[in-house]
Amino acid sequence: MTTKNTSLGKILVNDKGHTLYLFESDKKDKSTCNDACAEAWPPLKADGKVVAKGGVDSKLLDTIKRSDGSKQVTYKGQPLYTFADDTKAGQTNGQGVDAFGAKWFVLGTDGKKITKQPASQNGGY
Repeated sequence: MTTKNTSLGKILVNDKGHTLYLFESDKKDKSTCNDACAEAWPPLKADGKVVAKGGVDSKLLDTIKRSDGSKQVTYKGQPLYTFADDTKAGQTNGQGVDAFGAKWFVLGTDGKKITKQPASQNGGY
């Protein structure tokens, strides 16, 4: 896990550079995104130790057990997800999306959600 500077600020990304999100419906150390939700918002899973790079605070990293028995990465207690519509590294198409009963936001290195909206990704034309 590392960080990337974007128009939203410095955000958390996975090892492929894909943006990581929190789901406002989740509770601390508890994921509520399963089934169709987890297909649209794939959980960031871990088989082994998660490595912190580029400004990620390793003390805020942990894992939880999901309902299917897999391990999901958390940051400051927030379960982390990618977004299926972010097809390229650095995209933030999920920012502020209201889906599956709550909103989705990117996270800053402090583990807090960033609510700023991205500039239009199509150039505004």
